Amino acid sequence: MDAAIIETYIEKIYGYAINHTYSREEADDLSQEILFTAVRELPKLNDENKFEPWLWGIAGNVTKSFRRKMGKQRAMYSYDIPEDMAYEEDYYDGQEAIYEALRTKIAMLSSIYRDIIVLYYYDSLSTKQISERLNIPEGTVTWRLSEARRKLKKECTEMKETALRPIKMRIDIYGSGEYDGKMMPFPSKYINDALSQNILYYSYEKPATIEELARLCGVPAYYIEDRINNLLEREAVIEVSKGRYQTDFIIWSDKYGIFCEENAEKALMPIMDKLICAIKAVAKEAAEIDFYKAEKKESDLLYLYGMLAFEHISRSYCTLPFPEIKQKYDGYRWNYIGSTETGKHKRTKLGSQISANRGSRGTCSHTTYYGMNGISFRKMMFDNYINACEDIIFNGKSEDIHSVANAIKDGYIIKKEDGSFFVTVPCFTAKQKQSFNAIVEKHFAKLMPEYTKIAEDFISDYKKLFPKHLSDDVDRMCQNIFSALYVNVVDYAQKNGYFEMPSKNCYCDVMIRQ
Repeated sequence: MDAAIIETYIEKIYGYAINHTYSREEADDLSQEILFTAVRELPKLNDENKFEPWLWGIAGNVTKSFRRKMGKQRAMYSYDIPEDMAYEEDYYDGQEAIYEALRTKIAMLSSIYRDIIVLYYYDSLSTKQISERLNIPEGTVTWRLSEARRKLKKECTEMKETALRPIKMRIDIYGSGEYDGKMMPFPSKYINDALSQNILYYSYEKPATIEELARLCGVPAYYIEDRINNLLEREAVIEVSKGRYQTDFIIWSDKYGIFCEENAEKALMPIMDKLICAIKAVAKEAAEIDFYKAEKKESDLLYLYGMLAFEHISRSYCTLPFPEIKQKYDGYRWNYIGSTETGKHKRTKLGSQISANRGSRGTCSHTTYYGMNGISFRKMMFDNYINACEDIIFNGKSEDIHSVANAIKDGYIIKKEDGSFFVTVPCFTAKQKQSFNAIVEKHFAKLMPEYTKIAEDFISDYKKLFPKHLSDDVDRMCQNIFSALYVNVVDYAQKNGYFEMPSKNCYCDVMIRQ
């Protein structure tokens, strides 16, 4: 017989138990005793037509044993069902699924309950023997046994859909460290297995116990315990209180993008036109600076001017905190960052990669920006590429033919028909960048009190979406929003025709020569 038939009688058995006991606690215990006995004995019943009288016979016999075990006579107990129903003794091998179902439910319990259930029901040890075996007080054994029954009853009546829909998450790190991906893998590799991802996801918003995670992930608790230990060692989760764990880094989800879509542009509206006018004014005057423009259209350079302007005002006017990243278990300063975003909702963010070229010549840096609508992603240059581009821009040629060839392959340099080389990245000298910053100050300084208030109010509301224990991580992520609101200005300006859309495959990157 299919064990599922017993589950259809759970409520009836519990009602029966309530009618034959004096308290809800006793009813919990009695109903669990009946259920366990029925599951254990069901393989011996071959005639499905006899199931119901057989079940109530089981219930009656278990209730009598239960009454004796409680050590009290219950005068109000009534037995109006047959108590001596015979049932077949033949064992049917095909009923292994019944035991498997029971084992699965027990496996969802954490070890403190699981061990006692196994010893009591499978090894037939008394609470006193279990106490001696586990070296814990008998009262603790009794309490844990009762608690385990309660948990198993809940498991029989509840089904977590999440177990059938595992989460797929992207995990990375930010910060500093010497990793080559092979000999020294990024730390995220050690917590990137499917089970760890789901544990991290389900313990992100609020702390969760081993049993809660087992139900949510749909795996036995001992697998959760093993992964939790690894996540603790890798500093990906914290134990908030005894037996309750929570993810210790930000996991981006669509809710953050939805908040930004609903609130960012609206927050900027009182100052939006002023910001657009300031960007255009900066672009007009910046065009007069004799820096290397890489033959880019002014309509494309406008996006770079705006980015550099917001980067400058962030450095000059943003007072939001940026806590130092704490040292991790490997001695480096970094933190994890996760994401389950679908891409359907645009979060207010600006990405950047910078190569300061400290490991080589060190006279020129390369920064690439991404996240603006219509702007293509371009990775930062290697040190030797930067040196080659710098030589071509300022000397007309480079002796490093190998680096030039690789830079051509990656699109940073173009070889013209006449054999000369052309660098595709704009470049400022330090003096030219100072002139640009002065132009930004001229047009943005008067807007800063109003802009700062708007940005800080938006960020303050945004921070409320995050778990409170991640305050340092949130501060670091949210400081970027002071300049990242530029993407919302860009979106608004494009929608309303104030900015021309970027050219196809337009990049927003720049070299700065010291």
